[in-house]
Amino acid sequence: MTAALVTGLGVAAPNGLGTEEYWSATLAGRTGIGRITRFDPERYPVRLAGEVPGFAAVEAIPGRLIPQTDHWTHLALAATDMALDDAGVDPAELPEYEMTVVTASSSGGTEFGQREIERLWDKGPGWVGAYQSIAWFYAATTGQVSIRHGMRGPCGVICAEQAGGLDAAAHAVRMLRSGARLAVTGGTDASLCPYGLVAQLATGALSTSDDPGRAYLPFDREASGYVPGEGGAILVIEPDDVARARGVHGYGCLAGHGATFDPPPGSGREPGLRRAAEIALDRAGLAPRDVDVVFADALGVPARDREEARAIEALFGPRAVPVTAPKTMTGRLYAGGAALDMAAALLAMRDGVVPPTVGVTELADGCGLDLVREPREMPVRAALVLARGHGGFNSAVALTAVRRTQN
Repeated sequence: MTAALVTGLGVAAPNGLGTEEYWSATLAGRTGIGRITRFDPERYPVRLAGEVPGFAAVEAIPGRLIPQTDHWTHLALAATDMALDDAGVDPAELPEYEMTVVTASSSGGTEFGQREIERLWDKGPGWVGAYQSIAWFYAATTGQVSIRHGMRGPCGVICAEQAGGLDAAAHAVRMLRSGARLAVTGGTDASLCPYGLVAQLATGALSTSDDPGRAYLPFDREASGYVPGEGGAILVIEPDDVARARGVHGYGCLAGHGATFDPPPGSGREPGLRRAAEIALDRAGLAPRDVDVVFADALGVPARDREEARAIEALFGPRAVPVTAPKTMTGRLYAGGAALDMAAALLAMRDGVVPPTVGVTELADGCGLDLVREPREMPVRAALVLARGHGGFNSAVALTAVRRTQN
C-alpha cells in the first residue's frame, strides 16, 4: 500500500490568511486573538476571539456562491483554492470520479442561519431565502467544494468537534486506499455570531478574560478556559506513487490514525486520549521514542489539561518529548483547529522548527511537560497531533516526514 502524501496546504487562520503568512506569524509568536468585531460583544461574557484578518469573500470566491453559503464555507473554499494551487493540481485535468472531498465541521453555518431566522421572526417565511435549507448544514462545505471543482468521488463530512479535523483526514486516506487519486480534506469553522457564541457558552469552557495575552493559557497555573476562533486548514492528499509520478515530493505523510471515545463520567476508567495516540503510532509503525514533537489538544481547562498531560507522560515518559500548542495564537477553531495543527506540524517538518506556545509563564501542578515556548530549531521527522471533541471524542494522527516512508 502506498503512503498518503500531503501535497498541498491552504490556511485561513486568525494570525494569517495564507499558509506562509500564518507560518511566519506563528514562528514570530504573533497572536490573532482580539476583541470580536463581527458583532458587538459587549453584552456577552466572552468578548475575545480569533478572527481571520483581511478576508473578503468577494475577492476569494465566485460572487454567485456568496449568497448561497456561510462565512465558514467561504473560508474553506478559499483555503481549498490555496491548497490545490500549492499542490499544482488542476482538478479539471483529473477523472472526476477519482477525486474525493472529506471535511470536518462542528457548528455548520450558524451566521447564515441566524440571519435567516431573524428574517423569519421579523418579516415572515416569505423573506427566508431558499439557501437556508443547505447553507447551515454541516455538509455544505464538502458539497460546495465538490461542486466547484468537479470532484464526484465518494464525499463526506465528520462532526466530532475539535477531533473532527483529524478524523476527516483519516477518512480521506481510506478513500485513497479505495481507489481515489486525490482527496481534499481538513476543516474550517466560523461561529462568531451571537447565536453561535451563545451555543458555545453552554460548555462552560470558554475564557471570559479581556486580556488577549492571558485569556488562553493551556497548562498554565492561570488557565481559565479557551478562546474561540474561526478558520482552519485544507489539505490535498494523494497516494505517494501518484504524486511522485508527477514529480511532487510533498510535505509529509499521514501515517497513522487512532480514534476513541471517553468512558462515562464517574466510571473510574481512564479517558481515551492515550489509547487513541497508541493506536495512531502503532498504525504508523512508530514507537513513542520515534516522535519528535506532540501538538497538544490544549483545552485550557485545568482538569482537562491535567488529563492530557497525564496521557502524554504515560505514553512518552516525564518531559520526554517536546509539546506545543500554537493554537494559543488563534484560539480553538473547533473542526478547523486540528486541521491547522496538522498543517503546522507539516511545516515544522519542512523547516526544521517547532512553533511555540505563547502566553504560558508557569506550568500548573500536574502539567510537567516539555512545553515549547519559543521556536525550537530541531529535525522533525515524526509528529503526533492530538485532538479532543466536546462530548468525549478523542483523535490522534501520526505524521511522518517524506524520507521516512521510502521502503
